[in-house]
Amino acid sequence: MYKKGIYEILRNEPLTDAVWRMVLGGDTEWITRPGQFVNIALEGHYLRRPISVCDWDGRTLTLIYKVVGDGTARMSRMQPGQRLDLLTGLGNGFSTRNEASRPLLVGGGVGVPPLYALARELRGRGLPVEVVLGFNTARELFYADEFRALGCNVHIATADGSLGVKGFVTTAIAAEVPAFDYFYACGPLPMLRALCEATPGVSGQLSFEERMGCGFGGCMGCSCKTLTGNKRICKEGPVLLKEEILW
Repeated sequence: MYKKGIYEILRNEPLTDAVWRMVLGGDTEWITRPGQFVNIALEGHYLRRPISVCDWDGRTLTLIYKVVGDGTARMSRMQPGQRLDLLTGLGNGFSTRNEASRPLLVGGGVGVPPLYALARELRGRGLPVEVVLGFNTARELFYADEFRALGCNVHIATADGSLGVKGFVTTAIAAEVPAFDYFYACGPLPMLRALCEATPGVSGQLSFEERMGCGFGGCMGCSCKTLTGNKRICKEGPVLLKEEILW
């Protein structure tokens, strides 16, 4: 289920050279799980822009997006007081209904934002949470301090070694992360696949990044192969179980 609504921009600010945080005011009742996304209508663009929800409360939602084209560039120029047409409550988010007692959260680049509300939920249950964030370089880092403020133990990996462990998220996990019994991850497909290969015997949930057409399951344009057939990233996903993915 999803809901269409008009939302007012309360804040729109850069976190890095290319990554922005937008806070919107409006109805958030249809956002029920970390890992869900919204679909934003932009004037002059036929397709809406899917953006994962970073956080929300009863009156506001926070989106973090990367400027990668004309649509997101236009979003970065928007000012407080402007309004946006959103579809909210889209997608199947992360589920915390499991027996994990030592969860690991792994985010790569703009795969980091949907893990924030998940970390807040897990910490609210009193669980120790290890977080690994991966970026190409230190200049791209964002939200590490926000995770630390929740009480998470944060590890950083950069491909060029300019901050934290030099290498990928799997490098940091092997070098620094204590034993964990479950993981949640969001990031580019090669990262998700490498993470699954590096964690035999450990179950987890993967949030996939994918280009979308409709955003609510009507066009089959964002399918993923699984053990039970193709699943739509925008409908049955973006979060799927590690064990069901056919690589």
